[in-house]
Amino acid sequence: MLLRENKIIVTGGPTREWFDPIRYISNASSGKMGVALADEASRISQNTVFIHGPINEQLVHNKQFRCVKIESTSELLQAVLAEIEEPCVLIMAAAPADYTPLEKSEEKIKKSDGDLIINMKRTPDVLKNVAEAKAKRGLDNLFVVGFAAETNDTENYAIGKLVQKNLDMICLNDVSREGAGFNVDTNIMTLFTRDGTKIELPMMSKEKVAQEILKRIDIELTKRG
Repeated sequence: MLLRENKIIVTGGPTREWFDPIRYISNASSGKMGVALADEASRISQNTVFIHGPINEQLVHNKQFRCVKIESTSELLQAVLAEIEEPCVLIMAAAPADYTPLEKSEEKIKKSDGDLIINMKRTPDVLKNVAEAKAKRGLDNLFVVGFAAETNDTENYAIGKLVQKNLDMICLNDVSREGAGFNVDTNIMTLFTRDGTKIELPMMSKEKVAQEILKRIDIELTKRG
């Protein structure tokens, strides 16, 4: 199993983008899929790292893998860039925020009669930066897996992301389907590989989904020789 020879990096959970000392922009990701992937990865490779945003700490209590805590999307990017090497598999299951406030108030923003307008800017594109680092550092033995959590035109978006971000594989999660969204213990996935292979996984536990994803990664690594 070629995966045993690789460092496996898994990301999971949400990120937070603060706009005052007590409030932030985030999403509903629980990190359960990331934990399931890190669990399965640590059974295969002793060199497994889980980079995660704010999640229930009980999910990672007494685990066999090393944890790296982050909060913002910028911190996620820096942590990933610090960990990637060769040979390595990066599984980007985190749900980073796409936008962050242009400014963070030093004091709590008080409620007023008018509407609150928060000006936002794009957060760093983690996968784009990974692709650039892979090329710049010559990391030919870095296998990158992306995730796409979508609600419409799901397959076209996932395939487009696979190509645009120079991924080796992408895992499509239609979060509008019952049993496949955030904060549940099951998932429904469709996997796409760079050579056009499509694998549909029916509803199953996130632990079983993790097993199937890692099996497919090992198959793809074997194809490379």
